Amino acid sequence: MLELAREGWSLLFRRHLSLTAITIIFFVCVVSALSTGFWLPTRLAYMILFGVPVAYYWAKANTRNIEVTTERPVDRLQEGQDFVERITVKNQGWFTKLWLEVEDSTNIPGHNATRIITLGPRESKTWRTTTNCRRRGLFSVGPVRVTTGDPFGFFRYTNTYGRPQGVLVYPRATELPNFYVPPAHLPGEGRFRKRTHYVTPNASAVRPYEPGDSFNRIHWPTTARTGQLMVKLFELDPASDIWVILDLDKSVHVGEGDDGTEEHSVRIAASVARFFLLANRSVGFISYGRRLFVEDAERGAQHYTRILEGLALAKAEGDVDIGTLVTEESKRFGRHTTVVVVTPSTEEEWVGSLQFIAQRGVKVAAVILDAATFGSTRNSLMVFGALAAGDIYTYVVRRADDLDTSLAYGSGTTSETMAGRAER
Repeated sequence: MLELAREGWSLLFRRHLSLTAITIIFFVCVVSALSTGFWLPTRLAYMILFGVPVAYYWAKANTRNIEVTTERPVDRLQEGQDFVERITVKNQGWFTKLWLEVEDSTNIPGHNATRIITLGPRESKTWRTTTNCRRRGLFSVGPVRVTTGDPFGFFRYTNTYGRPQGVLVYPRATELPNFYVPPAHLPGEGRFRKRTHYVTPNASAVRPYEPGDSFNRIHWPTTARTGQLMVKLFELDPASDIWVILDLDKSVHVGEGDDGTEEHSVRIAASVARFFLLANRSVGFISYGRRLFVEDAERGAQHYTRILEGLALAKAEGDVDIGTLVTEESKRFGRHTTVVVVTPSTEEEWVGSLQFIAQRGVKVAAVILDAATFGSTRNSLMVFGALAAGDIYTYVVRRADDLDTSLAYGSGTTSETMAGRAER
């Protein structure tokens, strides 16, 4: 009984407050007209008696004979690209449709396709909305809702058209011109390597510059020595695989949005995967958020798309630390495989997992996000020291850093290594 009373109160005084008010006014006018015989409340009561049904049928008629079509040509985009949508509303009836509120239901940040339109008989209107996708993830677009009512605001009706459609926004990957990890040193790889037009970590020779060559391929020491522009020639690594492991343990991530370690970690993982796949290297990917996500090491653009799909949905909601993840998945890493770990963890224990697989011949590298620059009360100094003591090639990324520069050279780059790379 109490629940019924609450529902009645909500219906009368919240959802249809104006209709309730006009009903009360009607009864007051009727009583006043019967008791006093004054003409004004009598006429007002007649106006309400005939006006409310007219308003009701007006609102109902406005919802009929409406056709809505949407065009969304692309449902896969990359962060920073524009999502374009065309909405067409057509009046298929012979009566004018007044004050139609058209709203496209969506959770894409910044997307607004709402319009207030009036359609004449057999008239249609089309408009296009362009929204910049500033956030990666899976979003929903649609259905389109058309809401209308009467001029007095007594009645409102809403019809929906179409079905929800998913839009997947991939994370943005940064071009890394000089990213370096320890080479695999496969036995006999010198005999089987072959030249490639891709930029790879393996530079073998130089040749004279030709029109169309990228400037980042120019080998400046040889250019200075010979007096003419010289570019590097690259070759493929025959069999070594690169594995990128992303730490999604919720206990180690700090900050929110673009200023958080989660978004930076995802972008770093996407950039590293892109770098090696463009070099025609086999790249695998592992993360543990809501569940374990594994993409076996492969080459090609389709494989990169699958990795981006996993990164687009990646959330720092896991409860498995990076050390346990590396240990549990170590069976996937064969001898001479290279593993790149991306983590903001300030704990030192996980470094032992990298040292363990390194003893088996796996080459390891780490990309550390300095948690203190993202708002954490702890810093990564102890982790950095443990990695240096374990002779693990390390990059440190801070919140304000540009990835193309902070991932150019790591802490493991000694003068001898730099000299050797320069000679190539």
